[in-house]
Amino acid sequence: MDESFVKAKAILTTLHNNGYEAYFVGGSVRDFLLHRPTDDIDIATSALPGQIIDLFPKTIDVGAVHGTVIVLHDGEQFEVTTFRTEEGYEDYRRPSHVEFVTSLHEDLKRRDFTMNAIAMTINGEIIDPFDGRKAIKKKVIQTVGNPTERFREDALRMMRAVRFLSQLSFLLCENTQSAIMENAYLLKKISVERITIEFEKLLSGPSCQAAFPILIETRLFQYIPGLEDEIKGLKNFPAYKWNQLQDRSEYWTLVSYLLSKEDLKSFLRQWKLPNKVVDQVVKNVACIQNVFQTGWNNRLLYDSGAKCVQQVERILNVLGFGQEISPSKEYEKLPIKQRSELDITGEDLLNWYNQKPGKWISNLYIKVEDGILENEVVNNKVKIKEWLLSCNQK
Repeated sequence: MDESFVKAKAILTTLHNNGYEAYFVGGSVRDFLLHRPTDDIDIATSALPGQIIDLFPKTIDVGAVHGTVIVLHDGEQFEVTTFRTEEGYEDYRRPSHVEFVTSLHEDLKRRDFTMNAIAMTINGEIIDPFDGRKAIKKKVIQTVGNPTERFREDALRMMRAVRFLSQLSFLLCENTQSAIMENAYLLKKISVERITIEFEKLLSGPSCQAAFPILIETRLFQYIPGLEDEIKGLKNFPAYKWNQLQDRSEYWTLVSYLLSKEDLKSFLRQWKLPNKVVDQVVKNVACIQNVFQTGWNNRLLYDSGAKCVQQVERILNVLGFGQEISPSKEYEKLPIKQRSELDITGEDLLNWYNQKPGKWISNLYIKVEDGILENEVVNNKVKIKEWLLSCNQK
């Protein structure tokens, strides 16, 4: 059993010793059966939230009203949730009423997909009332019970289904896919932030190339920010090996470049992305356009910076425009990599030219940078002064 499960056994033991049922549940059990690493170990129990809080010395109340308490143990966090049923999904996302129950079966019954409705005892025994193992073996994504009911309870489950297709290299079963097509419009009820999280996970999945056609076939794309009218662009997405990318900025750069968005910032802000990501993507796209127009040169490498150069290099490789000479290696060879490395100051320029401050200083900085980058002068104050004065005499 995975080390994380071993650590979490102590929590189950405490619950058992106090007369409560407790099981490992959800995605962690699914990943265990798939022999995949898991990030989060979730525990379901018959203990009520207040009883969980009383049993453990370190807890965080993140949603006790809905049955969830985080237990801190051995330097890790474990989500412990009381068995519950849900009803009245008025906003197609959150239940308006949660009822705590004593039945594990009833708790598993409320979950999204059969592969996520599996429980495991402290000894590794599998409890699988909805044939989740069978679905895992067949590599299919199937809802627990009626798919339309599941998607009307929580419309985000439709995006989760396609995201799991990308992450797990599974297929949607026929009735699940049909239900997504019928209910795709409900995705507009879901917050942009939630959709963005699922879309980013989809982009980083090993089978994302298979997920894009499903977004089109199910018509989900029509209710995703900025993709409503992009069926032509989306059809080109599967042609590229997205899994060669590493950073979220790289994924968004490739999305933006392939869709050729005119107002790039507005497109990215629709997704409620952090400003840091938006700025990096805008910089990356501009760099790619410059590479196609003029090719790499020392000035472009210098202006772009290490992070942009590395990201653009990976993106160009995905686009099929790999370079014989690595831009990242060429960047490392630059004599200077940022203005602060210059062996002169604005005060030096003022003294040498005996003029009032103005834009001419910034222009001279650029001139000096170009001279150093093109090996016309070394980065030495005396040499730079001699070079600038000789340039003025020409």
